[in-house]
Amino acid sequence: MLTRRTFLTAATATLVAPLAPRRSWAINTLTLGDLRIDTLSDGNLLLPGSFIFGDIPADDLAPIIAKYGISADQLTPPCNVTLLRDGTNTVLFDVGSGPDFQASAGKLSEAMDAMGLTADEVTHVLFTHAHPDHLWGLLDDFDEPVFPNAEYMIGQAEFDYWTDPDTVSTIGEARTTFAVGAARRLGAIADSVRLLADGEEPLAGIAARLTPGHTPGHLAFEIAGPTPVMILGDCIANHHVAFERPDWPSGSDQDRALGAETRVALLDRLVAENFVLTGFHLPGGGIGRAERAGGGYRFVEEV
Repeated sequence: MLTRRTFLTAATATLVAPLAPRRSWAINTLTLGDLRIDTLSDGNLLLPGSFIFGDIPADDLAPIIAKYGISADQLTPPCNVTLLRDGTNTVLFDVGSGPDFQASAGKLSEAMDAMGLTADEVTHVLFTHAHPDHLWGLLDDFDEPVFPNAEYMIGQAEFDYWTDPDTVSTIGEARTTFAVGAARRLGAIADSVRLLADGEEPLAGIAARLTPGHTPGHLAFEIAGPTPVMILGDCIANHHVAFERPDWPSGSDQDRALGAETRVALLDRLVAENFVLTGFHLPGGGIGRAERAGGGYRFVEEV
């Protein structure tokens, strides 16, 4: 196994700033035989700390905040889109935010340009779930799929939830726009999208694993091999509380108790079977491993 971290930069120009700042992407590469996995940056999110930490007593949270040097008031998690190439298939796991969610995100097309990859080359898109930062990059300004040659796949339970007309009125006010945006985008591919069951193989050597709680039908994707890889999406959504105390509820999960149950079981398996993992919101490009640490776990980046 060979790991490599590279940094690609691309100038961003504006009409009013001829000397615009240069945007940088950390692109991690994992090579396993003929299989190459990259993580590409879609930018980052800006979130109030309460979105993650709202249910955690301040006294319990304080040591973790101090240990990781993060703010309890505002978080800026990275967004890492995973790309897999095997010589035949070019597969994206999620498509980022697109231009309509947060200004700090939606940078996937720039990252792809920087590494010389075009949208036309993408053969498959596998969605972990339908939250905006994972799905809203699906359509262009004309409501056509950004990746015109790709086959799209998502979990059956996830698709059913977000396309149910009742979801918009039951999801809660804070996530109403999530439901409207997901229904619109999934509706655009409804006639052609492939719906996946737990354990099904969307492609040879890749298995869908139901990991619910963050959303009702969230999928992780397991890549088989001598060094197994798990593409997590958001079932383990940060490198601090989610690893240190996976049993604690997270405000980002739609079903907080189920999300915690999923994290506990998954981290135990990731360590026991020595998985490499890619995490959408994990630092340093998101490729690493989970290790036991005290009564919890820690995320160790691959470098």
